[in-house]
Amino acid sequence: MRGIELCRGFYEEYGAPMLHEHFLQFEEIIAVGLVGAGSECFGYDDEVSRDHDFEPAFCLFLPDEEVIDRRTAFLLERAYAKLPKEYGGVPRLRVSPVGGNRHGVLRMEDFFREKIGHPGKITDLMDWFSIPEQGLAEATNGEVFRDDVGLFTSIRNVLRYFPPDVRKKKLAGRLLLMAQSGQYNYARCLAHGEPAAAQLAVTEFVRHTLAAIFLLNERYLPYYKWQFRALRELPCLSELTQPLEFLLTTGNEESFAEQKAAMIEEIAFRIISVLQEQCLTEAVCGDLEKHAYSVNDQIDDSSLRNTHILFAVE
Repeated sequence: MRGIELCRGFYEEYGAPMLHEHFLQFEEIIAVGLVGAGSECFGYDDEVSRDHDFEPAFCLFLPDEEVIDRRTAFLLERAYAKLPKEYGGVPRLRVSPVGGNRHGVLRMEDFFREKIGHPGKITDLMDWFSIPEQGLAEATNGEVFRDDVGLFTSIRNVLRYFPPDVRKKKLAGRLLLMAQSGQYNYARCLAHGEPAAAQLAVTEFVRHTLAAIFLLNERYLPYYKWQFRALRELPCLSELTQPLEFLLTTGNEESFAEQKAAMIEEIAFRIISVLQEQCLTEAVCGDLEKHAYSVNDQIDDSSLRNTHILFAVE
């Protein structure tokens, strides 16, 4: 059983009755789900990932203290801690009676502040650039089992993806660095007799290509150890998984170097094709650098458009 299924079953069998029987007046204003850190929130859990932080659990997301006060929150945490210590053959982790960590009772505002540095409302376009993409992925992943009022869900909907201009700025920077590392520096490093530097160039090319692919799919880039797993499931450009893996896992001997250089150009061609399909570029060539500047030119907000092209790249 996948982690999210285990947690949903635990909530439905024990969590929902607990709320209904002991916290009826608050039942409709508490959002419940499994969201945040952990492979199970992304649906990536397996036997290996269950060696830590894996349990039947769920999150109880509370509005601010004017709606549900501290005493009620404490009682909720106590009630949550008293739920069965095992479900589906999987033991629960120990929970502090004064507050959980990934699971249990969480203030909505605290949850979003931890993930994105804001209480959930982003009012300035520039604020998007100070938020780690991994945090946005964790704030919007998983599953909400119940949210009658819809407050938690409404915040997640706002955070669902970058505004168009933010996406374009990030994409422009990634394309430029793909060009520099892959189309330019890989061959030059080999010509200088620097195979280790060439592999660093390949690694940079793959890293920025992954980011660009997720941007083209309008999906947040997850933590690095899950990026290839997530790539395989994307609707667009998932076929680049194997070529990108080949670039990372092969050496730079002469027998591989020509293959890798050709593969870099093929990957660039596929990226450019999607840029054109999505009307993100007006450039007509195979040079990713020119497409990077063309994407940047598509940004509507003049202040953002006129910032350095690498402004949005971490």
